[in-house]
Amino acid sequence: MKRMTTAVITALIALLVHGIAAAAPSHVEWSARIENKTAEKGTLIITANIESGWHIYGVDMPDMGDEPGVPDATSIEVEPAAGLVMTSVTTTDSKPTVHFDEFLNLNLPWLQGTVELKRDFELSDGVKGVNIKGYVKFMACNDNSCTPPAKYEFSLDFGDMSAAPAEKAEPVAATPTPQRDATPALSATNAWWEPVSVETSTTAQSYWSILLFGFLGGLVALMTPCVWPMIPMTVSFFLKKNKSRRRSIADAVIYSASIIIIFLVLGILLTVIFGPGKLNEIATGAVFNIIFFILLVVFAISFFGAFDLSLPSSWSTAIDNKAENTTGLLSIFFMAFTLVLVSFSCTGPIIGTLLVEAFSQQNLLGPLLGMGGFALGLALPFGLFAFFPSMLKGLPHSGGWLNTVKVVLGFIELILSLKFLSVADLAYGWRILDREVFIALWIVLFVLLGMYLLGKLRFSHDSPMEHTPVGRFFLALGSFAFAVYLVPGLWGAPLKAISAFAPPLYTQDFNLYGGEFQKFHDYDEGMAYAAAHNKPVLVDFSGYACVNCRKMEGAVFDTPTVRGIIEQDYVMIVLMVDDKKELAEPMVVTEDGKTKTLTTVGERWSYLQYHKFGISSQPYYILLDNEGKPLSAPRVYDENVGAFTAWLEEGIETYKQR
Repeated sequence: MKRMTTAVITALIALLVHGIAAAAPSHVEWSARIENKTAEKGTLIITANIESGWHIYGVDMPDMGDEPGVPDATSIEVEPAAGLVMTSVTTTDSKPTVHFDEFLNLNLPWLQGTVELKRDFELSDGVKGVNIKGYVKFMACNDNSCTPPAKYEFSLDFGDMSAAPAEKAEPVAATPTPQRDATPALSATNAWWEPVSVETSTTAQSYWSILLFGFLGGLVALMTPCVWPMIPMTVSFFLKKNKSRRRSIADAVIYSASIIIIFLVLGILLTVIFGPGKLNEIATGAVFNIIFFILLVVFAISFFGAFDLSLPSSWSTAIDNKAENTTGLLSIFFMAFTLVLVSFSCTGPIIGTLLVEAFSQQNLLGPLLGMGGFALGLALPFGLFAFFPSMLKGLPHSGGWLNTVKVVLGFIELILSLKFLSVADLAYGWRILDREVFIALWIVLFVLLGMYLLGKLRFSHDSPMEHTPVGRFFLALGSFAFAVYLVPGLWGAPLKAISAFAPPLYTQDFNLYGGEFQKFHDYDEGMAYAAAHNKPVLVDFSGYACVNCRKMEGAVFDTPTVRGIIEQDYVMIVLMVDDKKELAEPMVVTEDGKTKTLTTVGERWSYLQYHKFGISSQPYYILLDNEGKPLSAPRVYDENVGAFTAWLEEGIETYKQR
């Protein structure tokens, strides 16, 4: 019986994309006739020849109450016509077989073989004849699958007894497909999936954060052991190249611009070759995240002094020789390319971390801003040093301090590496890095970092410290304090400071602080629940790899005010667009004129977001009524609790007025 239930609910996948997916065969042959009783009375008879192994549902269905996901009874629907009086119910002489549905906890009647459906009618006084036009509403299923709800249309003249040629059954207008644990089910209304017109919400703050993050990443890269020694070398290159100070400054500006162009071209190539949506898919996939996790661990081990990791010297030497032997703009470009190659082993992890967030925007602008910001942060100092060469005299030379920077970066890369492993763990539901495990590892790493800064932990290339510098002491103090701050998280404390990185609270096995409020993770199931309980809906398009989504959860949704409003007045639906769980059956859809097959739950929700609202970035919040229509303009990443609260209250008032 469970297989039957799965079959019923699976078929409705096609309803999500009515007019997009091709119509499935009905597995039922229909014919229509009229049986004459008197000149004014008759019986409309629809005959169904049902394919062996298939069934349709009976004309009398049990009381379903508010239970979503229940199939409709088979029925004859007749269009009103002057002088035509139809009986209100459809009948059949065929006795249905009763099958118990474990999923719905209901006995459902099945009709199999050859079945006749009937509706009696009569004509009003004075009416001599009438055209009886309508359709049969039905759905056919077997033990493994179902067709979409369909209709057989008929048109019969009462009087001459002639029937129009039987027509093939066509799918009824699409109805959304609720799911329980990612299994498609029946739904209540097609409006839930229909595209709607919403105000275009801006992601300016998110874009600014990507640009700022990229710029800060470029400044951090400047302090790495790979890039720092390049500063005096490159500036002296320009001073030697031209005796004219004015020309030297111009060359330095061109050099900085070349660095920016190289990184921008890299961002464009990645996006154009793979496409922003594909890059986001790659960035949230297990393979990418595990590879990046391993890459960061390897870089960290290298920074700890186990081995030196760098590109082949022949590459950078060849490019450097090109820069020396060429003239004009080409030599400057080769010098910029040398910097990019030499700095790879230190900047690669920073760029990779940056691009994961940039690709989540699923458009060209995100990667461009990220790479542009990084290149600007890395290139700007070189221009400043060229303008003010005397600044070089005040810079510390490479030495022990730079080794300390390497080790600290090694710890940071180990800490960040867990984020990538967590993304893969969440997307595929492995549960090997639950929240308390993640936090425990961070506590240990921050304690070890503090010990290193105090000189209590040394690596092979570290020298003993006779005293602790004041700067290192305060850094160690901050590291130990942060480790202590993390400790309550082992028992479920919110820890808003790391909400962007830590796994969600629902992965916490032991929680003394109370669980999360009720959320639906299936759009149609949540919409059906909201309709049954007369509540508006808050839809949260999120992602396991979405950093800003975690920030919003910690800074906004976990506040008492917002939490209270949602618990009392809303039904919240959280849809993870990078959920890698397989759909019960693939969905074939058309998007931007291209046909593609959706195979995962995340792809389904990503399609819903773009199909219904015309946007693909996360986080994305929208308030809906019970017909799937917006109650207000959507919201994106914004940690202003007051504004978010006002938005929720506005949605409640709009809902009450409809």
